[in-house]
Amino acid sequence: MREVNTGYNGIMTIGAEKINKSIKDEYENQNRILSFEEFLDQVRSDPARYLRSSAQYLADMMDSFGRDGKRFKLFNQDFSDPRFRLIGQEQAQESIYQILKSFIREGVNNKLILLHGPNGSAKSSIISCLIRGLEEYSQRPEGAVYRFHWIFPADRYGKPGLGLGRGTDGREDDGQSYAKLADSEIAARISCELRDHPLFLVPLKQRPGLLRELNLPKDFILSEYIQKGDLSQKSKKIFEALLRSYKGDFRKVLRHVQVERFYISKRYREAAVTIEPQMHVDATAQQVTMDRSVSMLPSSLQFLSLFDLHGDIVDGNRGLIEYNDLLKRPLDAYKYLLTTTETGTVSISGTTAFIDSVLVGTSNEAQLDAFKEYPDFSSFRARMELVRVPYLLDYKKETEIYKTQVRRLAGDCHVAPHTLESAALWAVLCRLKKPNASHYPGNFAYLVNSITPIEKARLFAEGIMPSRLSSDERKLLKSYMEELRAEYAAVQYYEGRVGPSPREMKIILFNALERNAKGILSPLGLLAELEDFVKRTSEFEYLREDVVEGYHDCRAFIQTARDSYLDGLDSEIRSCLGIHDDKQYESFLRKYILHVTAHLKKEKIRNPVTDRLEGADLTLMDEFEKVAGVLEDREHFRQNIMTQLGVYALENPEAGREGMNYAKVFPDLMKRIRDFYIDEHSQLMKRVYDVITLFERVGGGELSGKFPTVEQQEAEKMALAMVENMKTKFGYNDVSAREAFVYLVQKRY
Repeated sequence: MREVNTGYNGIMTIGAEKINKSIKDEYENQNRILSFEEFLDQVRSDPARYLRSSAQYLADMMDSFGRDGKRFKLFNQDFSDPRFRLIGQEQAQESIYQILKSFIREGVNNKLILLHGPNGSAKSSIISCLIRGLEEYSQRPEGAVYRFHWIFPADRYGKPGLGLGRGTDGREDDGQSYAKLADSEIAARISCELRDHPLFLVPLKQRPGLLRELNLPKDFILSEYIQKGDLSQKSKKIFEALLRSYKGDFRKVLRHVQVERFYISKRYREAAVTIEPQMHVDATAQQVTMDRSVSMLPSSLQFLSLFDLHGDIVDGNRGLIEYNDLLKRPLDAYKYLLTTTETGTVSISGTTAFIDSVLVGTSNEAQLDAFKEYPDFSSFRARMELVRVPYLLDYKKETEIYKTQVRRLAGDCHVAPHTLESAALWAVLCRLKKPNASHYPGNFAYLVNSITPIEKARLFAEGIMPSRLSSDERKLLKSYMEELRAEYAAVQYYEGRVGPSPREMKIILFNALERNAKGILSPLGLLAELEDFVKRTSEFEYLREDVVEGYHDCRAFIQTARDSYLDGLDSEIRSCLGIHDDKQYESFLRKYILHVTAHLKKEKIRNPVTDRLEGADLTLMDEFEKVAGVLEDREHFRQNIMTQLGVYALENPEAGREGMNYAKVFPDLMKRIRDFYIDEHSQLMKRVYDVITLFERVGGGELSGKFPTVEQQEAEKMALAMVENMKTKFGYNDVSAREAFVYLVQKRY
């Protein structure tokens, strides 16, 4: 009987077999190696896919991941590592995409895309997302790209001839391509380091005829690279030598061509390269006559003086080349870019190479300002597309940036709720500029002039209108939201140019964690760290800016962030103590709107108790308006409530009247209701505070069974329930819950 190996080695053998089969199947399905004729068949079947320029390829890649509104899903990086996703910057994404579309229409990548903005604004992150997208896309069937090599066979045809004449048996060879010969049958394999498009093997004179025969889509624009590009110097010499040897028989020349699929990779410098601002030229040539492959070439080719091209430009061809901190390097080192972007060629050691790459650079604003004073700026500017990448002005999105970093930052340490949002709010407040009333018509100028930094921050992040405004003023402000966002877009010192960067905020958060003796990252530690940070005025220019009616006041914004934190914390703690419930408040609001609707439409409402139709409850409406502190004409207020509902319904058709979240539609009214009841809750808060502070003084531990009096025991039960609710509902732990509660009572009660 045959012995079955069921041990470790047997398992590994089975596993290796599966892996082997999987890799082999994948290899065969990917069409990695083709003859030139097989490649032409691929081109004929889908010319738009195989004749794309680098700009079209990059745009197709962005499209392939889809969109989510104005955002390209590529930048979510779900296919790679979501930790590297790009937060915000939708305008920059769209600008890059439109520039690519412009390149496609013109048939040439005739400009360098320069991403400019303050330090740490995600310029390099945008490019990294694009490169990772290219790497992923090139692995997919729809993203296949090809290059070619020269193949010279060995024993099968006889070493003296290497396929250039009769074989060792004196007979003519069979005319088959050498593309798929086994390695043992190949004497020499010469690669094209530029990854020239295989179509370059069709001479320029005959290429237009071939292109006309293809069934190209009507809207497809052939790039100049495909129409006019030619072989690299090395490949051209080999091509001409073969053509001479075969006495002009083009088909025999093509037998030596092996078309190979390649995969974009930044790590291996395959069509994705980052050029750092060090001092060296970006491409060189090196003679390859000492290469063993060259020594095996037939004698008719060995006399050729062949050169390999090297460098960043060469490695990045047919993909994306990033010029990191472009303007840190002397601009004379980049003058070749003027010709490269204009003609699609670059001169390398006496030869001209055809280049098809999307060139993207980054620069901070100080470097760009200095560049504008450069004598040749106008020449460079004509060959650049500037894409602004400012700091975010939406503190909700800024919070998401910190969330992607906080786990690496904090490790296993607990991060208390509101910490990251408080940091983001402070950072965004420091970046905002005061609206200029002179930019707006008179009926809006007075209103925009009164907007405070925190009001502007909440407008940009959540669309929350200041509660102090009347209904008409809110409608007016909403109608100018787009103008308010774009007010400083066209000026040099735009909104989002100055202020703390995410990198600086990361350091502040780390220091806040280090200074907390309890081993947690909390708003208290953050606020204390900010108090120290704003004293460093000699290090950070934005800390020295003149205060303009409350704007640019980084020190005062710490208190603003503290107040915002306390507002959110207050609501959470009251909810956890059971002394108010947002659901009850929303129910109150819902009933009010129901009765206001009936009142204005002169309709009746069915009483759920008596099941009879009755008129609107004016007493309920008056009570609500008293709680909400309505000072204007009440009929006018009610009419504006209905108008806001109508506008919201039009903008959110998926939200039916029955399922509408009124707390979201009217957040200011919800806040007014909460604030109305605050006084009657103060005494209860203080009793719980006494229990927790006494507990903290006696050494901590479990908050249970420490207190003798009945009143203290009742307060203890409430404290226990509150802490547990804070943990389960909002993500606190025991330490951060008690710290937050004590801080709230000390500051508010």
